[in-house]
Amino acid sequence: MSNMLPSTFTLRPTPSALAAALLCGAAHAAPDAPAPEEAEQQMQTVVVQGTAAQESYTAKTSAGSARLELPLRETPQSVSVVTRAKLDDFQLDSVNDMLETVTGVSVERVENDRTYYTSRGFDITNFQYDGVGTPFVFGLVMGDMDTVLYDRIDVVRGANGLTSATGNPSATVNFIRKRPTIPFQASANVTLGSWEKKRVEADISGALNDAGTVSGRVVAAYEDGDSYLDRYSKEKKVFYGVVEAKLTNDTTLTVGHSSQITDTKGAMWGALPLYYTDNTPTDLPTGYSTAADWTRNHVSDQRTFAELVHQLGNGWKAQLTATRTTTETNGKLFYTYGTPVRETGLGLRAYPSLYASDLKQNLVDASATGQFTLGSRKHDLTFGANWSRSTLGDISHYGQGIDTALVALEQWTGAYPEPTFDFATDGSAYVDKRKSAYVAARFSITDPLHLITGVTHTKADSTGTAYGVTRFKSASKTTPYVGLTYDLTPSLTAYTSYTEIFNPQSETDFNGVTLDPIEGKTTEAGIKGEWFGGRLNAAASVYKTKQLNTAEQAGMNATKAYYRGIDAESKGVELDLSGELAKGLQASAGFTVMNLEDEQGNAAKTYMPRRLLRLSATYQLPSLPQLRVGATANWQDDIYRNEGGGVVIRQPSYATLGLMGRYDINQQLSVAVNVNNVTDKKYLTSLYWSQSYYAAPRNASVTLNWKY
Repeated sequence: MSNMLPSTFTLRPTPSALAAALLCGAAHAAPDAPAPEEAEQQMQTVVVQGTAAQESYTAKTSAGSARLELPLRETPQSVSVVTRAKLDDFQLDSVNDMLETVTGVSVERVENDRTYYTSRGFDITNFQYDGVGTPFVFGLVMGDMDTVLYDRIDVVRGANGLTSATGNPSATVNFIRKRPTIPFQASANVTLGSWEKKRVEADISGALNDAGTVSGRVVAAYEDGDSYLDRYSKEKKVFYGVVEAKLTNDTTLTVGHSSQITDTKGAMWGALPLYYTDNTPTDLPTGYSTAADWTRNHVSDQRTFAELVHQLGNGWKAQLTATRTTTETNGKLFYTYGTPVRETGLGLRAYPSLYASDLKQNLVDASATGQFTLGSRKHDLTFGANWSRSTLGDISHYGQGIDTALVALEQWTGAYPEPTFDFATDGSAYVDKRKSAYVAARFSITDPLHLITGVTHTKADSTGTAYGVTRFKSASKTTPYVGLTYDLTPSLTAYTSYTEIFNPQSETDFNGVTLDPIEGKTTEAGIKGEWFGGRLNAAASVYKTKQLNTAEQAGMNATKAYYRGIDAESKGVELDLSGELAKGLQASAGFTVMNLEDEQGNAAKTYMPRRLLRLSATYQLPSLPQLRVGATANWQDDIYRNEGGGVVIRQPSYATLGLMGRYDINQQLSVAVNVNNVTDKKYLTSLYWSQSYYAAPRNASVTLNWKY
């Protein structure tokens, strides 16, 4: 990324409970499903009633793997679902907090306002909104993405060649937006929390005409507060409006817009120094910050979409989606670099900068989905194409006083004079274009045996420069997808799948030649279970993922870095469970074991945890049904980063615990209490970079909820 960092910065628990869920459970008969065409019409107008669906921790279907709406049990890849109920129960208001509860996903909080996500040893660079992919130009998320806009989030792990032909064989995150309802409904929340946190939410939906052919929904949130970090505070404003109109009995038009504006004060650029010159750890206070008191950051994310769906009859439908996204950032930044001396605390130096960026993305996606008959059996088919164009311009104005020595660590209070930002100027201007076409089919070979196969052809091109380095890249590739499912019993399905992905890159070798695209592939096999009419899902899988030719800096040619392509291989086991374990008991759980090696067989990316445990559960007390209590726990094993010269930065294994309780005062009003990091564990948020900072200590919030 542009102004990412100055050039001076060199960048066992047991899973038996989960396994048991795959081997036992009584199957309850599900109600008969409507015919395909009837089901499509119902999806536009019917609201599911009853607390069972509203409080569920699982979903019955997902289209995130093969562009076909399939039960989780019949999807031949690992899928985790975060439902609205789980988001609300544990106050998972940000995407960062939400993804930290997902099986096999690590959230790399490298700075206060910038974050990477990883899975299976690779960066997650595939985001979708309602199944339509969005090019991930930066490779990280800027700002604090809010979850109030979404009904649920699906995470498909592994390469996902049919829905995201470019990217890494890590995971695809699909955000499912809230949609209008015909019956009127409304809700509002008010939250007060530690460090003067204040948050207000409102959600109103219903028909806009007597016939119910036009409906709308408005969602808004406002949040502000201070932080456990010195000098840091945040204000966030979120708005989402969507209108759905049935133009005819068969044609529905949906138009929506979302806006999120985040302003922070005292945000760090980079993070804390982690060791002294004698190689011992700095072990600074949890709230320590290297930010100057004048630092600011502003992020504006605007997304507009239009979706036209037409029922063609005989179970077929066509869909056209157009999306326009604009992300603007600007900020006053202050980076500190160097290695302090233990005896004096001196050694850090200043690097101030102004930074502004403007990212614009246009995307069009057209598809058709339906059934056909072959060999007297019905099969599913989907095909389509998409086009996107992304333009990025950014500029850095470097401040006077770069390389100024700072006071000792223990004397730093953020009091550094704001300089003039006219020392030097640099920036980026480039265009990224992508075109894809795909076709996929699900063949019903026999009643228990299904084959999913398809291909995606993608062409990706970029032109322009970034901080004096070319961004040119041009490549095309056809990626296959093959999946096989076999129903062992009415509740258990075995599956296997193979898919590929590729990612053009702009880095050049010693001779200035652009490196070949990254190529990745995943082979996966497992067993999935579904019980109680789809209210409980569980899966166990093994996978092997390989990524070839990833750019890694190999040295400097004069003042210009050059790169080489390296290979990495990831193998692992994943266990995932979500849904209703017993009456009143909702849970989600995941345990992953990963082995990641480079082409020489050495451990690669040791800053990524090899073992992750995610647990969340709530229970409605039978003796007091108004009360729901719950807990969430995360655990990861130790990670480290070898800095060379005998310096190894380590974060030992750790676990965190969160608790919640909600009491329904009446049918409309409830109050909830959430406590995070109950044991007040001190740990680093990431070792993705050579700098890091500490996670939040124990904190709590109280929420008053009203619904109609």
